[in-house]
Amino acid sequence: MMAAISAAKSGNEVILLEKNNMLGKKLLITGKGRCNITSSLEMDEFIKNIPGNGRFLYSSFGNFTNIDIINMLKENGVEVKEERGNRIFPVSDKSIDVRDAFIKELQKNRVKIKTGIEVKNILQKDGKVISVKLANGEKEQADKVILATGGKSYPATGSTGDGYNMAKELGHTINRIKPSLVPLTAINDENIEIKEIEKSQYKTSLNLCKNLQGLSLRNVKIEIIDENKNKKIYEDFGEMLFTHFGVSGPTILSASSHILRYKNIEELLKNGKIILEIDLKPALSEEKLNARILRDFETNKNKEIKNSLNELLPQKLIMPIINLLNIDENKKVNSITKEERIELVKLLKNFQIAISGFRGIEEAIITAGGISIKEIDPKTMQSKLVQGLYFAGEIIDVDAYTGGFNLQIAYSTGYTAGIN
Repeated sequence: MMAAISAAKSGNEVILLEKNNMLGKKLLITGKGRCNITSSLEMDEFIKNIPGNGRFLYSSFGNFTNIDIINMLKENGVEVKEERGNRIFPVSDKSIDVRDAFIKELQKNRVKIKTGIEVKNILQKDGKVISVKLANGEKEQADKVILATGGKSYPATGSTGDGYNMAKELGHTINRIKPSLVPLTAINDENIEIKEIEKSQYKTSLNLCKNLQGLSLRNVKIEIIDENKNKKIYEDFGEMLFTHFGVSGPTILSASSHILRYKNIEELLKNGKIILEIDLKPALSEEKLNARILRDFETNKNKEIKNSLNELLPQKLIMPIINLLNIDENKKVNSITKEERIELVKLLKNFQIAISGFRGIEEAIITAGGISIKEIDPKTMQSKLVQGLYFAGEIIDVDAYTGGFNLQIAYSTGYTAGIN
């Protein structure tokens, strides 16, 4: 949509061909239906949040910024607000308002919109684009084509990877497609060798995640550790969620984007060497947490341990913690030893889950990989191989963390392709 708008504003006759029976189907599900439009960070900071070839986007980001998208939406009746983490949302909390603003802008600029039209091939002659061939066998003549078909995530929205095949037929290299911003799976309990469990009795796994399914943790600190090298790969602070297969939530999704690029990641995951460490009480040092637990224990000294941690932990987490500590749930608080209390502190500051891999691409928010940036001119988004062929959005091998960055990539690359 952005590519069509900017191409039309540049004086071109523009036809937008959409496979779905409506525009912006994928936009409607972004931000859980609220649409995280962009980030309020300075544009220079955007590059730091794009682990997948961020530097390629300098020109595009210069051409069309977060301020530009906010202004475009405001001109079409959509006011915005800022939430934590620099995230920008529509005041209405409705992604459909953002989508409708794009449609208004398309109509204002007299873009011819054709929905329910599937494109099969882009045709070229002597190294130049001449037309596109539709699934019904018809052709649309065109001297310029912008391919903006998205990646392979959320196939129900129409992102089924068609664009990769079209680009490949024209000689383009498609770098390996992987899920990014995707939930992580926990290792099956039976897959962890006994010696591993002995080494870290708190290294929890799939059964524990299943027991905690649906529990959302806020304001926790997470670290992803390569246990082989005892090296921290990634850290974040915020929200996460336990699921029947492992873990999800904003911090986990961003972690997935980072670790999919880590050296030998597949082998490390297979061997249970990638560990998610959760600090459940990041605001408290071990000493302060110990003092806090001492106070709670004093108040609840005649209660059983299972009934004494309500102030400290979510209800769902109490029994798993007691089980991991190997303490009898009916043990009275006044008979908990100092050693057991110290172990509780350590566990709350260092709750571990062995990670086994990523969920499938159909559950990923975005796709990593795609058309090689070496074959695209970053200043114009034009193919270096075929004259008149341009690319925009997720089809390109660029991908970012959560927080509105991926949508900004779509606007900026779409705008850049359009003006050129």
